[in-house]
Amino acid sequence: MSDLLPPDVADVSGQDSVIRMPDGGPLKRDLVAGLEKGLTVIGAFDQERPRLTIAEVAQRTGLTRAAARRYLITLTYLGYVSQDRKMFALTPKVLRLAQSYMHSARLPRIVQPELHKLAYAMKEASSAGVLDDADVLCIAATSAGRVISATLQPGTRVPAYCTANGRVLLAALGNDEFEQWLARQTLLPLTPHTVTHPERLRIEIARVRVQGWAAVDQELELGLRTISVPLLSFRGETVAALNISVHAARMTMEQLAEHCLPPLLRAQAELRKLL
Repeated sequence: MSDLLPPDVADVSGQDSVIRMPDGGPLKRDLVAGLEKGLTVIGAFDQERPRLTIAEVAQRTGLTRAAARRYLITLTYLGYVSQDRKMFALTPKVLRLAQSYMHSARLPRIVQPELHKLAYAMKEASSAGVLDDADVLCIAATSAGRVISATLQPGTRVPAYCTANGRVLLAALGNDEFEQWLARQTLLPLTPHTVTHPERLRIEIARVRVQGWAAVDQELELGLRTISVPLLSFRGETVAALNISVHAARMTMEQLAEHCLPPLLRAQAELRKLL
């Protein structure tokens, strides 16, 4: 049969086995389309559109209106979605999905203690994130008593192109992979300082690759300055990014690099022993 799994992919009926993806990803027959589409429906809700109609869910997910209706009914029955007349919204039960990751995943549990030490030693907010397509997903954060930005908390998403963590993670991509990523993006001017020209972003990413860290001046939010370093595994692979964020009124970009980069690099070295 042409769709047989390759020899190194275990497929033992009735037994647990290691799942190894064949080159090019899994076979279509091995995917559960209903689960994929249900998660896509959950992902259709965001900060800008927390309440959606069936037609809006269909438009955002690429599903037919009839399919979107069935998935919304199912998610409502399961308690992940609530309905108010024609409008649907996620319920707090969705947080169980994130909670399962935060409680079971190794990366946040390793990063959080070092992040706390860093933030409270510097008396500045700090967070760690991973790349998730166009965004950086925050997996650990602490404010150290300073309220800098609502984005500095676990579970929040920010655009990768205009954030220090994002540029560190993008710099870890190969040239071809980065160019493919860039071709899919719409670079919006979130502030007057945001880099929105693709060539300028390429220059910024090249700079990060050379110097090994990134600093961003008020490109995501006015008043927010951030500096970031990659978190490396013992093999040298970038697995996440770690930053310190400060208010622009309290620290210049030069002071940010001078005062915050050395402790970030020390935290990077400590975490590399564990990752």
